[in-house]
Amino acid sequence: MCTTYPRRTTYTGKCTLSTADTLYTDRPAEGSHAMPSQERQAQAHDKDHVSVWERLERPAPAPRTTLTPRRIAKAAVAVADAEGLDAVTMRRLATELGVAPMAAYRYVTGKDELIELMVDFVYAEMDLPGETDNWRTTMHTLALRIREVLLRHSWVTRATWCAPTPNQLAVPEAALAALDGLGLDADTAMVVYSTVTSYVHGAVNAEVGVTQLLRVRGWSSREEARSGLASQMAWLLSTGRFPMYERYIGEAGRKDDLQWQFETGLECVLDGISEHLKI
Repeated sequence: MCTTYPRRTTYTGKCTLSTADTLYTDRPAEGSHAMPSQERQAQAHDKDHVSVWERLERPAPAPRTTLTPRRIAKAAVAVADAEGLDAVTMRRLATELGVAPMAAYRYVTGKDELIELMVDFVYAEMDLPGETDNWRTTMHTLALRIREVLLRHSWVTRATWCAPTPNQLAVPEAALAALDGLGLDADTAMVVYSTVTSYVHGAVNAEVGVTQLLRVRGWSSREEARSGLASQMAWLLSTGRFPMYERYIGEAGRKDDLQWQFETGLECVLDGISEHLKI
């Protein structure tokens, strides 16, 4: 697991820091000094035409305070992990960082770009698999590691509309590199990657949904949830309309083995890809 917060510029099979990395170094931010009007106008023009990542690649402005993109992202992620994505606002972020409400706007134009920073921050936690001759091993490992990140930061599943970020793009880069040389065209290779990640997101969403139900109902475990829902389930099954589900309830022995469920489903997905594409 990476202990730093790197920007992956190219896929190398492991977490690395770019020697030219300027994204998450200690770039100072605006403090109490007023920004010259000419500089404000130039920044406003830039923010209308380039992404947050391109702006952060540029040389740092004159030192003012110790606010950095990394500090901004880390604080915002902490709030989202504890209270959910809706709790993250620019004003709340300023309070957590102990800065003026407008200070973070030196780096991001608003919540959309802030979420980009947050998503990039959590994807940097992912230890990408090393180079291998086996595409299936790489896809399996990527799926497991994406799941780990999403379960640690469940709010990310709500940020799927987020624009691409450097660390996020490192994941399909690794997958496509593993699929290269198998005779697949570019579209098919991307479909393979998208199919696997769609499975991961669907499985994680199901897990997160149950976790949210437990929290809302005040249940401490899945067993307690089953007990709490027992009368409702008993009535549903008594209608006779769900004999196969009733059989599942009575016979299944791995209802709470989420890792086994996930990996079994993943193997089915990979088997289907392998058989359909003959790879």
